[in-house]
Amino acid sequence: MTAETVSPVSLTGKAQTREDAEEQAALQRRGEIPNHIAIIMDGNGRWARARGNARVKGHHEGVESVRDIVEACAQVGVKYLTLYTFSTENWQRPEREVNALMKLLLHTIRRERARLHENNIRLRSIGDVAKLPKSALRELNAAMDEMANNSRMTLTLALSYSGRWEITQAMQDLAAQVQQGTLTPADITEEDISHALADMPDPDLLIRTGGEYRISNFLLWQIAYAELYITDVFWPDFRRQQLYSAIRNFQDRDRRFGKVDT
Repeated sequence: MTAETVSPVSLTGKAQTREDAEEQAALQRRGEIPNHIAIIMDGNGRWARARGNARVKGHHEGVESVRDIVEACAQVGVKYLTLYTFSTENWQRPEREVNALMKLLLHTIRRERARLHENNIRLRSIGDVAKLPKSALRELNAAMDEMANNSRMTLTLALSYSGRWEITQAMQDLAAQVQQGTLTPADITEEDISHALADMPDPDLLIRTGGEYRISNFLLWQIAYAELYITDVFWPDFRRQQLYSAIRNFQDRDRRFGKVDT
């Protein structure tokens, strides 16, 4: 299945409205659609507490935002979407919450696998996924294998992820090549480092929900030239209309990459 013959099946279970399709078309006419969007999905716990609920309620509602944003990104023409799903620091949260998150991850992959595949979306992961529960890891690997040849959009889940961990792994890989004699230290380039990291283009737009002004150890090398968009909206309330606002903001930026105006 090619991108031109993508099934119109909805990820959210809702048919796309004519108004939404028109808004997406207007965004495409308005300017450049980011090739790669990365999102720090923050605010699930605060969203739940504000409503008198347990934190896990916010995580469950956050899954609905994931479904809507994945669908909207694919529809509008984003080619790569990377979601900061679970950091290495998150393992330090209360055991009950971590267990609930792992069960939610397993359930979500099982529930969404067929719809993602039908919509020609490729699923990938980055991070120290060996630390995931075996059941979740098996489900994740099976889903990624099934969708390996899909081409409409690549959805990457950052799981048990740390930017510093990823860079450390890349340095170890390059050091091994030096030790094997296939690479010399003086010949190491920025491209070599990028290739040793996750195999995907650098993000054009980094979105952080929840209002915090930090990057939280996420894609430290890759976001060197990303445009940053921070919103006070908690992740469970971040849906496609908020995504469109972020894309419009991106389109209004003057991306010079260190150069002067021409």
